[in-house]
Amino acid sequence: MTNRPTIRPSIRPTILLVAPTFYDVSYSINPWMDPDAWARDPGGMHRRALASFDALHDALGRAGFAVEVAEGVAGQPDMVFPANAAVVLDGKAVLARFRYPQRRGEEQPFAAIFDDLRARGLIDSVALLPDGCFQEGAGDCIWDARRGHFWAGYGPRSSREAADAVAREFDQEVVALELATEQSYHLDVCFCPLSGGEVLYYPPAFTENALRTLRARVPMAQRIEATEDDLRHFSVNAVNLDDHVVMTRTTSHLRHELGRRGYWLHEVDLTPYMLSGGGAYCMTLRLDRASTPMRRAAAA
Repeated sequence: MTNRPTIRPSIRPTILLVAPTFYDVSYSINPWMDPDAWARDPGGMHRRALASFDALHDALGRAGFAVEVAEGVAGQPDMVFPANAAVVLDGKAVLARFRYPQRRGEEQPFAAIFDDLRARGLIDSVALLPDGCFQEGAGDCIWDARRGHFWAGYGPRSSREAADAVAREFDQEVVALELATEQSYHLDVCFCPLSGGEVLYYPPAFTENALRTLRARVPMAQRIEATEDDLRHFSVNAVNLDDHVVMTRTTSHLRHELGRRGYWLHEVDLTPYMLSGGGAYCMTLRLDRASTPMRRAAAA
């Protein structure tokens, strides 16, 4: 079993969710989105979405998170995926700028949500990206606590220059990885660093240059290669805290692979959200991430 970090910040790990009151699947901007399937039974699908949201909320609590729930806005169904709303580290939130017009209407409501989080002391500051720079939040910029840097996806949604902008905003190293397919439109669909130093990833999602970069930084023993079936189950799109992993109902392959490495899985049926191309990580945003274990505690 892989050794786990023993130092934890005094602030409780905190996750942001957005209530699915206004969630539906009414348009398609990635290959997973299926508005026709939703339209066949919108009432039933919405009830299932509410139940799935409650199950995810409970699973996150069991894994050790405090959970904050914000309200969405009518006409902005994808606000249920707050991972795309911002990059957050050391109490600072850098707000996203969306590439597709269908999601740009989320920017102002999320700005209001983060202003409220700042007023309540859950974050310290809020910043904006430069004009013309597309960057879709923690979905495309994932903090690797064991290596002390961000991994940033670019190509389908976020732009390459966004990685440099994030590096300047946080004064942290950002390792850019080019995504090769529309199916893996955000990094979090195909890439998940874990607390023990392992990285779960789907190799066909990346360009050859990106794979060389990834493999140069992550030893073979710490690389867990996901299968196409794992990707289709949105199992790579997972939330990790210490030895707990919250994910969609997964495959026997990942149950075995993660279990033998000492991780406890909390599996949730998130089928209604998979119809929009999202899983557990997409539906969450970690608010307490710190570049060093005690940094937020010292600032409190």
